[in-house]
Amino acid sequence: MTHAIGTRQEWLKARLELLQAEKEHTRAADDLARRRQALPWVRVEQEYSFGGEHGKVSLKDLFRGRSQLLVYHFMFGPTWTQGCPSCSAIADGFDGIAVHLENHDVSLTAVSRAPLAKLLAYRKRMGWSFPWVSSADGRFNFDFNVSFTEEEQRAGTIEYNYARGEHAMDEIAEPHPIVAAIARGVGVDAADYGRDRPGMSAFIQRDGAIYHTYSTYARGVDPLWNMYQWLDRAPLGRNESGIWWKRNDEYAAARSA
Repeated sequence: MTHAIGTRQEWLKARLELLQAEKEHTRAADDLARRRQALPWVRVEQEYSFGGEHGKVSLKDLFRGRSQLLVYHFMFGPTWTQGCPSCSAIADGFDGIAVHLENHDVSLTAVSRAPLAKLLAYRKRMGWSFPWVSSADGRFNFDFNVSFTEEEQRAGTIEYNYARGEHAMDEIAEPHPIVAAIARGVGVDAADYGRDRPGMSAFIQRDGAIYHTYSTYARGVDPLWNMYQWLDRAPLGRNESGIWWKRNDEYAAARSA
């Protein structure tokens, strides 16, 4: 691989040109944030129940006395042996910010369909402390379009990332090698793995009611994956072909293998 070599003056000229593009990108991101916040709110009429560390909790309970709630839809299906490695990398990034959000009137909670005991054991293994609840007994994941039934999968009626039919059973029959490898890593086949997807959703409490304000999926969660924000500023960028990341306790084992 070759790369341009220049003088400090040449670098500075190119950097100042890039700076203008970065400023335009920042202004565009600010505008997108304003547009997110301007979306109409939709009242949540359904009563949701979750398995929490101290018993059953409601959606209202997840706010923990604050007015805003951010939910990370963590991929961890009921029969999986461990959480998704991609979601795990994302969680490494947001685990430390939960306390800051809490002191800015925002609660952060992860929600998954796996039984609570699995979630808490995995959280302990990964060294995290953020709140995590199980939606195993309810409709929450399905209603917010991050989990799907086998029937929907076979019929091609899955609606994910605001599109329908892009994750049908015939596509799962011959999965991408990366998808197949991740599925094996969590102890299931590709079809089972495909019935849970990543995303995040936002809610607000106002005058005794709860409103859904925003959800994003697929590459919409990229900005929350903070290791990529750093890699995008490294000399070689993401520099990847396939999945290279592992769970935070698996690197040492891989090096010694």
